[in-house]
Amino acid sequence: MQFNSITRNSGRTSPGTSVDNLREIGQGRPYDLYPLRGSPYNRDVSSGDNLLSRPSGDTLLFDADDTLWENNIYFERAIASFISYLDHKVHTAEEVREHLNRCEHATIAAHGYGLRSFRRSLVNCFEDLSGSVTDQQHQRILGFADSIAHHEIELLPQVAETLAHLSNRHRLILVTKGDPVEQTGKLERSGLAPHFTAVEVLPEKHDEAYLALSALHRCDAARTWMIGNSPRSDINPALRAGLHAVFIPHDFTWVLEHETVEQAPEGQHLLELKSFQELLQHF
Repeated sequence: MQFNSITRNSGRTSPGTSVDNLREIGQGRPYDLYPLRGSPYNRDVSSGDNLLSRPSGDTLLFDADDTLWENNIYFERAIASFISYLDHKVHTAEEVREHLNRCEHATIAAHGYGLRSFRRSLVNCFEDLSGSVTDQQHQRILGFADSIAHHEIELLPQVAETLAHLSNRHRLILVTKGDPVEQTGKLERSGLAPHFTAVEVLPEKHDEAYLALSALHRCDAARTWMIGNSPRSDINPALRAGLHAVFIPHDFTWVLEHETVEQAPEGQHLLELKSFQELLQHF
């Protein structure tokens, strides 16, 4: 078990921040973090919301894409096909990819995550680099993105078996981001839904989101762990929000999720595991 510790960041948001105060963040824009109970997007998977009915032990927050199932490899294949189709005569494939990354940054900021934003980014990138997009080209570009939606859910090794064991001893909550319909649809197709007591699909995963989520689900920070593959969205913001974290790297983590993994503040713990199944050695 690997533990890291550093001095706690004095600039961290106060743990006493209320859920209501966290609904407005950023540039004064309403932060619709939780439609709360009754929402088709962020709903309990199992019945009951009684504290006494929850499994004893820790609260384990799980990322979904590239933590529970393969995801980014399908985007990478679609991008490779897109770059090949563009076949730009001036820019190299690497330069086209860099421009697509910038398009994705801008699209996500304006429209959020998900396949709709990815489609928009591909079209914008093609138009920027080629000057125009014909109807035929537009349909071909959309086809690269649409191919992702038709993939079967491919669970990562030992995920189903590990979650089955963990859910008998701990409270498991799925914490993902993106398009709510897409993310909950993937969960339903994965067959993993019965292992989770709740599902949260967030527009973004940052410090304030984890603080609000912890307050909503009445998490004891000392016994709550965020588990995922993304330093930017899973590990670093959870640590800054006062939680523990488990980093399970994935070879094909999305480039926009890359970030240096921070050390755990004093009193918190950070584990780095080679496989999902290793969770059973710690929980």
